[in-house]
Amino acid sequence: MECHSAADAEGGIAFDRYADSANIQSDFELWEKVIRLVEERQMPPSDAEELPLASIQKFVSGIQYELSQFDCSVEKRPGRVTIRRLNKAEYNNTIRDLTGLDLHLADDFPSDDVGNGFDNIGEVLSIPPILFEKYIQAAEVIAAAVWEDPAARNRVFPVKPSSEAIEDRVFAATENVRLFVKKAFRRPIRVEESQRFLQLMRNVWERDGTEAEIMQTVTVAILSNPNFIFRVEDDADAEEVIAGQKTETRLLTNYELATRLSYFLWSSMPDQRLFELAEQGELVKPAVLVAESQRMLRDPKAYALVENFAGQWLQLRDIERLSPDPLLFPSYSKELGKSMRQETELFFARLIQEDRSVLEFITADYTYVNGALARHYGIEGIDGDDFQRVALHNNRRGILTHASILTLTSNPTRTSPVKRGKWILENMLDEPPPPPPANVPELEEGGETLGSLREQMEQHRANPSCAVCHRTMDAIGFGLENFDAVGVWRESDGKDTIDASGKLPGNRDFQDASGLMEILAEDKKEAFARCLAEKLFTYALGRGLGSYDRCAINDTVESLEMNEYRFSSLIAAVVTSEPFTMCEVTVK
Repeated sequence: MECHSAADAEGGIAFDRYADSANIQSDFELWEKVIRLVEERQMPPSDAEELPLASIQKFVSGIQYELSQFDCSVEKRPGRVTIRRLNKAEYNNTIRDLTGLDLHLADDFPSDDVGNGFDNIGEVLSIPPILFEKYIQAAEVIAAAVWEDPAARNRVFPVKPSSEAIEDRVFAATENVRLFVKKAFRRPIRVEESQRFLQLMRNVWERDGTEAEIMQTVTVAILSNPNFIFRVEDDADAEEVIAGQKTETRLLTNYELATRLSYFLWSSMPDQRLFELAEQGELVKPAVLVAESQRMLRDPKAYALVENFAGQWLQLRDIERLSPDPLLFPSYSKELGKSMRQETELFFARLIQEDRSVLEFITADYTYVNGALARHYGIEGIDGDDFQRVALHNNRRGILTHASILTLTSNPTRTSPVKRGKWILENMLDEPPPPPPANVPELEEGGETLGSLREQMEQHRANPSCAVCHRTMDAIGFGLENFDAVGVWRESDGKDTIDASGKLPGNRDFQDASGLMEILAEDKKEAFARCLAEKLFTYALGRGLGSYDRCAINDTVESLEMNEYRFSSLIAAVVTSEPFTMCEVTVK
């Protein structure tokens, strides 16, 4: 209470506001972190009086009891998802699958904002006027391209008139609009929508418009409609509403589930199989959802999950912006950077396809390299641009020793154990350290006045308030010091021999990167599984998580543990969870 109370509480964490122990349940993330820091002897800090073991056990048991009282039946809420605009990747993929034309028009759209680590979060996907103008222009380009391309025209407008009679031509046009709207809006067309589009076509016809002008006009209208641009979950035909404690919820309709599933795994619209299951009312069945998710993961379009989920979770999209010092690291090039990113993406893709354990992100003793990356790693006998699977050596294990991650977490001129440790804590274990204290100086780039980098950092964290966080963060980072700022194996750093040993909480010693990975896989596998589940839920739902999502996350982690941590069990748990299959309803 001396450190954590009132307005000047350390780290902004004030315990004096918890007047009732039940309040702990609403801030479970904070209290789980408190448990971890106390158990790992990171709190109280080293300059404070040490807590006796019995006191620690009593304290932890009390908090764990309060957390265990979290009632999932009372707090059952799927959460509210803000109506989501298609982001740039989703727009490009949807146009591709809708028309058969891979036009990439969204590449010219303004950049999508990012929230909770991803660019598909409904709350941040605004639509400024310039973007709506881009939508109109893109719709006009698409409409013209569809009409000019015979294959695309047949795909979009498959119904042909049985004769040249006006009645038959009107029937064919009406049917084509109905089918196109069903695909574009991801649900059947409604009566009022049909009437509106038919009136638009009639207006063009009455002005002596040609068939091309009529169909292109209605195509533009459909592709600039909010029901295409946004993923709308406001089905007027939804009947089942379930009363909740604080709000009302309902089960998603079959078509809404088809859309959630397809944009989660493919970043695109549902395919014909999903539309058929939705029309038959089958998709709301959990077994069908699981079976379809497995089918979709085997489809090449599932690579979108690698590019858009892993690309943001692991920050692989940032690789192209990296610029290691060319004098210190002459072997690095933009082409090599692309190979680094491709290695990690391919690892993720194969892990999905082969339904391997997600723990292999940490422990895998294999990877995929082409000729350039093999030379970078010192692996002989591999040439050319094609990637192939190889066994890892030199203490490399899992993606944390991929050149992509090692380069991402380095400075342009040297490695950064702090960055590497912090990155692992945040992205792999969901244990982000608090912000550093004010007025803490940075280490000088390339400075040698204080000895080796390890010696410099030991002096840098002499302040007890720094040591609390840096003890674990630095130890993890130093475990990767045998890899330089672009991921090349090394035995020394200048005149200093590398010391990659360290100690993690619980007096767990390691000597090198492979030993570090073994400890992380043993001691932190539940933390990693929870972190991955939370990241995937955030991406799948398009919103940040709340306390009411805790039960779904717990169920997912339990499912992973029961199924040898296989990726398929992770996906199955997500797509059958209540947050994924239900939505909150505004009570009028």
